[in-house]
Amino acid sequence: MRTLSLLLVVLALLLLLPALLPLLGWLNWMVVPLALLGAGLGLLSGEERAWKLGLLVVGVSALRLLLGGGLL
Repeated sequence: MRTLSLLLVVLALLLLLPALLPLLGWLNWMVVPLALLGAGLGLLSGEERAWKLGLLVVGVSALRLLLGGGLL
């Protein structure tokens, strides 16, 4: 479960990078649930790296959504 949580968070991080570009903001809607799932699994399994990185990814993605990058 520790490896799965870290894998999900790293995948969310890799998806977040292109989601920061214009016209790919819709990708944020996939990144947030994926990072939350990875962070939740990391919290349950005791994987501190996955938990912290997952919250960081969710924070950056949510900030992008709040600043008007929801569909663009």
